Amino acid sequence: MPKYVMISQLTDEGARTLKNNPKRVKEVNDELEQMGVKVLEQFFVLGDFDFLNIVEAEDESSVSKAAVELASRGSIKTKTYTAIPMHEFTSAFE
Repeated sequence: MPKYVMISQLTDEGARTLKNNPKRVKEVNDELEQMGVKVLEQFFVLGDFDFLNIVEAEDESSVSKAAVELASRGSIKTKTYTAIPMHEFTSAFE
């Protein structure tokens, strides 16, 4: 199944929500899974973004729909990238 890197930044509203309800992260992960996007790894990062997630989904449409759903809530802004496994990338040159 294709993997994607989803980086996200909390809005002010999202930071307040997370501060008041840290379990919200798990709830969102469960919601994503119901949308067909499984969170494989999740990190809180310091810098320009707050979270880095490795997710898998059936296709780009599924992960795009989930990203729009998250953004529509006003608590987070996301950027999503297709992740190509290194062996698939390097085999293209063989």
